[in-house]
Amino acid sequence: MRGHLPDENPGFVGRRTELRRVSAALAEHRLVTVTGVGGVGKTRLALRAAHRAAGLYPDGAWWADLTQLDGERLLVALVADSVDLADHTPGMATTGLCRRLADDRLLLVLDSCEHLAEPCARLVAELLAAAPGLTVLATSRSPLGVEGERVVALDPLPPSGRDALELLRRAAGERFPAAGPAGEICVRLEGIPLALELAAAQIRLQGAEAVRDQLGTRFDAPPSARFELLAHTERVWPSRHQTLRAAIGWSHELSAPLERLLWARLSVFRGPFDLASATAVCIGGPLNRATLPGALDGLVRASVVRPPDAAGRLRMLDTIRAYGATWLDRTGETGTVADRHAAHFRGLARRAETEWHGARQLRWYRTVDAHHTDLRTALDRLLRTDPDGALDLIGSVAFAWSCRGRLREARDGLEQALLLSGARGRTRARALWALGVTLVLQGEFGPAQEASERCAREARYTEYNERVADTDHARGPDGTEYGEDHGPAGDPDPGDRDRPGDLTLDAAALAGLLALTTGRPMAAHVVVGHVLDAARGGPADSAARLRCHLVRVFALTGLGRLAEARDRALTLRALCEELDEHWTRTALEYQLALTGLLEGDPAAAAGHARAMLEGTRGLGASLGVALGLDVLATALAAAGDGERAADVSGTGEAYWRSTGQPRRGLPGLRALHEKYTDTVRASIGEPAYEEIFVRALTGLPQDGLDRALRDSRKA
Repeated sequence: MRGHLPDENPGFVGRRTELRRVSAALAEHRLVTVTGVGGVGKTRLALRAAHRAAGLYPDGAWWADLTQLDGERLLVALVADSVDLADHTPGMATTGLCRRLADDRLLLVLDSCEHLAEPCARLVAELLAAAPGLTVLATSRSPLGVEGERVVALDPLPPSGRDALELLRRAAGERFPAAGPAGEICVRLEGIPLALELAAAQIRLQGAEAVRDQLGTRFDAPPSARFELLAHTERVWPSRHQTLRAAIGWSHELSAPLERLLWARLSVFRGPFDLASATAVCIGGPLNRATLPGALDGLVRASVVRPPDAAGRLRMLDTIRAYGATWLDRTGETGTVADRHAAHFRGLARRAETEWHGARQLRWYRTVDAHHTDLRTALDRLLRTDPDGALDLIGSVAFAWSCRGRLREARDGLEQALLLSGARGRTRARALWALGVTLVLQGEFGPAQEASERCAREARYTEYNERVADTDHARGPDGTEYGEDHGPAGDPDPGDRDRPGDLTLDAAALAGLLALTTGRPMAAHVVVGHVLDAARGGPADSAARLRCHLVRVFALTGLGRLAEARDRALTLRALCEELDEHWTRTALEYQLALTGLLEGDPAAAAGHARAMLEGTRGLGASLGVALGLDVLATALAAAGDGERAADVSGTGEAYWRSTGQPRRGLPGLRALHEKYTDTVRASIGEPAYEEIFVRALTGLPQDGLDRALRDSRKA
């Protein structure tokens, strides 16, 4: 089935009437908003309703969790990512998203809109106008106010009803009689699901009678004597929200001092976190490496922190996180902990870049993807407080983001950081290189040329200054140069001081990439050949050297020097296999497939295309998948297999649409694709080709990719 929805919560109870109301509203209205107080179960109801309705939408049901956003700047990017749009297009942020949804019939769920109500309303109105087949299901504490909106107000569970008691039973893992402490707890907490879950956690620790008595003491007291509640006001059902606040405050009061401190500090995480990140960000004072794991376990037992998933990642619900943030503010630690959070993720970003060249590349690529939300949060913090640090962070992860298809976010972060930071040297050169790559992938060749030239100038400036500094450092007070043994040095090789370093190599690789994509293989060959001939070392010595060698292979292919290109590519591929390097190896498979086509060996081309597709699927790179499917379709067409060529080509078109771009690629491949496709269209007949193509285009892209790989293995 198309789309992506999170797994349903197994603790869902009741809500039969509400589900019918939401389902009926979705059948008649294009925008349905479920409103209610925090913790009342809006997300659970929307998720259950979306799962039930998903089969009614040919293009699926898709989920966007907006709690991870701390402002509207990345709203469109997050929604685009949620519908599998790896938007590679330049221009207005909403343009590609509108184009992606224009012809689809799908359900888009926007969860937790309240903190972005106005920008959400604007985005929803624009999307509904551009996409007649789109239906939006939103959750928010108040309506969005968009014309045509149908509001479904969600009340708590009936406090004395069976559903509230059943939720408490399931959460506590015990069977309670309707009459007794459990029933009284449900009434005290007014049937609010999140409050009941918090109470259930305490029941597991203390028993139902003790919890009933504690709640009686707390809630029977006059309001002025109750636990101090959240600072902000709530306009929707204020009395019931006060009950939820008091329940959270009660859980907070029952937590041990270290647990309360950790609760507050964990509120800086906007996405899932693991123990290592929690430790790095939250230790300090009585919370240390020895005491933090126990405090974290206590918060999990109390249902303040959700249990770890299969990957060991934990998270807090937004309402509970917001409560912790108010206490962090009261302790005066908000800025300090936010800075620690930013420093931790800046360090994680730098480590990921360092590990890119080698056996841990795939692991760190996936780590960057898993921590994407908090890397963005850290970047936003650094853009406000430390622009030089922001430039360092975004320069470290932008290439990985671009590979993953997050080109808008990479470009936005790079352009902001380059504008705000005055840092010169390696950090700036690296960021300019990443910006240039991003612009090339977006097809913005004019700005990419400017970024390429700026990158080359910054690389020369930096490496020259570093050579001067090294020379000055190696001189004694009298100007005598000293070698490593601290004796006077012999005559140095004057060429060593002028040899290009990795910054210049990457600048050349960027210039070569730009030349290749604009149909100038000779220029690409000259620019990378010049720096490689002058540089020391081989392709295994650094990622920059390997990228230059990769560009040279593609340039040789474009120049028609196919045997040389193939030999170099096979040598580099063997080196990548030895290094366990994935990204370059995948690109080499693409080149080898192209070479096979040009040499008239479609079977070899199909084999390399399949290997490329396996690699790009592992990297989650939709643009790479689209390119790989194009070369595979061309190989199948060249072999005369028209039906499979049409099927693969239709799947490729689906992936191209997910990038927001028309089909493109190296000029040589486009010409071959058109030539062989015209041939097989004629051989099997235009109607047959179109029928297979459209069926693949409108089917599930992942199924089409699986089919292409499976069929290629049989070939």
